[in-house]
Amino acid sequence: MGQTAFTVRMDAEIKKKFDELCKDFGMSANTAFNIFARAVIKQERIPFEVESEKQAIAQRALEAIERCRRDAQVNGTSEMSMEEIDEEIRLYREERRKRLVEDVQK
Repeated sequence: MGQTAFTVRMDAEIKKKFDELCKDFGMSANTAFNIFARAVIKQERIPFEVESEKQAIAQRALEAIERCRRDAQVNGTSEMSMEEIDEEIRLYREERRKRLVEDVQK
């Protein structure tokens, strides 16, 4: 199979960091790009998820909410009223303030 040259333009600082990481991985940037190209061809897609930062934050928020729901069900607190939740928060904050005061006094 014949070889051909491929030119990529990128920010100099990104290139420097990329080269350093590739070196840490025991390969050149050229090898890394070849691995990437082969993965794209094999999988017929970009071999990692590409998303905006807003999407990533929204996804993490949804995952956090789902974890809270599961935890509430496991802990038996999923049926708490807003007043009960507010009281739990108040008690937690009060306990946290007491610990902070104790830490300062030590």
